[in-house]
Amino acid sequence: MLQVLDPPAVRRWSRLAAENLGRAREEIDALNVFPVPDGDTGTNLHLTMLAAAEALDGLPGDADAATTWRTLAQGALLGARGNSGVIVSQALRGLAEVLRNAEGRGDDLGRGLVRAAELARGAVERPVEGTVLSVLGAVAAAMRDLRGDLASVVRRAAEEARAAVRRTTGQLDVLARNGVVDAGGAGLAIILESLAAVVTDSYTGRPDVPARQAAPQGAADPAGDVPPRGDAAGRGPAYEVMYLLEAGAAAVDALRAELDALGDSLVVVGGEGLWNVHVHVDDAGAAIEAGMRAGRPYRIKVEYLVGSDRTHRAAGGRGVVAVAAGTALGAVFERSGAVVVRRDPGASPPLAAVLAAIREAGAEVVVLPNDSGTREVAAAAAEIAREEGLAVSVLPTRASVQGLSALAVHDPLRRFDDDVVAMTEAAAHTRHGHVWVADRAVMTSAGLIGPGEVLGVIDGDAAMIGTDLTEIALELVGRMVSSSSELVTLLEGADAPGGLAQAVQDRLARVRPDIEVVRYEGGQGGYPLLVGVE
Repeated sequence: MLQVLDPPAVRRWSRLAAENLGRAREEIDALNVFPVPDGDTGTNLHLTMLAAAEALDGLPGDADAATTWRTLAQGALLGARGNSGVIVSQALRGLAEVLRNAEGRGDDLGRGLVRAAELARGAVERPVEGTVLSVLGAVAAAMRDLRGDLASVVRRAAEEARAAVRRTTGQLDVLARNGVVDAGGAGLAIILESLAAVVTDSYTGRPDVPARQAAPQGAADPAGDVPPRGDAAGRGPAYEVMYLLEAGAAAVDALRAELDALGDSLVVVGGEGLWNVHVHVDDAGAAIEAGMRAGRPYRIKVEYLVGSDRTHRAAGGRGVVAVAAGTALGAVFERSGAVVVRRDPGASPPLAAVLAAIREAGAEVVVLPNDSGTREVAAAAAEIAREEGLAVSVLPTRASVQGLSALAVHDPLRRFDDDVVAMTEAAAHTRHGHVWVADRAVMTSAGLIGPGEVLGVIDGDAAMIGTDLTEIALELVGRMVSSSSELVTLLEGADAPGGLAQAVQDRLARVRPDIEVVRYEGGQGGYPLLVGVE
């Protein structure tokens, strides 16, 4: 029997909790009717705890308590799934706050469980009783005046959790109507019972999940819960949106208010610049764009919620969506058969516009962002479209000339996967460059460039600085072509001086007559000439 909860014990606990949740996953899923009856709470809790256990597996064997608890909390934060998983990850963060700097005795664990309940409840914008929060609250209440060794504290915590789970049926109408206990609370009880097993060295085998209870006489038997702010027809939000977010605390406070106005079941957990965001909304794009305004969202995940009828089905067939900066450049892509989303120079297009274009393009869609900053928006739109049943692949095109190269080999008669591979290879084998006339002083990797000077950029890196636009354009293309080059694509910008592209074409005709040159009026602002070399 353990006297302190040391790092090896924390590892054993995380692994046992993950295993027990895995064994009980289907039974917990069957209890899941709140906040939506999507039957995945057991799965989400299992995956959340498994992520924490696997994070600990990556530590050296002699890792200290501070490192162990910090890693446990971070692993759960990064791997949290679903409403209950996100809440439990915040509870683990509360435990870690206390126990990373403590000996791990009974009183320390009691204080940690109190902090766990505080942080978890604080992360939920609109707490509801009869949920995992109620179970955490009951455990915390039992801990506040409890004194004893580690074994007695952990036993009491597990017992209180189990009792609190059974009380949830009478605390939340939807649970009573369906004759079940709260699924998230049942999962938390298993986590605490796993901790008691490690501390007391008493392993009972398969965890006990509370049985379904008979619904009260005369109760309705609905398909599931009506979310707190569903519409008049009793239908809740269409999407569950989750993402990790790099942002400051002030920006996250503003994000909470914005997301709370958009939907419900809002939970934001984390700290120190990294957050896990979960919300149920009708407009998934708006929830993601709110995250983009707050900071950098990634690992974006969008899922339809049970009972939603807001599906969008595109017509069959294969299509390509291309993002273009400017009208003329968009026309180039349109002539090549793409559905075009236009954006302003230096800005990303609205997520809703990209999503609408994907829906218009077909049932199998390749998206060409054609800009590094647009890729996140394209990826988020693709995630939503996939949940609607569309097959969508976002290619890593960083420049318009790469998008044109990919589109040139597009073949709708090929298998979708084969077409994506061919288009990706074409884009990857296309070098891209541009010239820019500076309107301000800028320090680059090629040196300081002053207003009016010309910068040549190759594959995203500053390559040369000069004063003559034509000379820099000629030098840029000369560096980009190689002995194996076969095609050069030139896109003339809206402000390109007359004869710029022609001068480049004439030079290539003299020194490399074997290379084919294609010229387009791109009409892009800011860059007099865009260059692609294949």
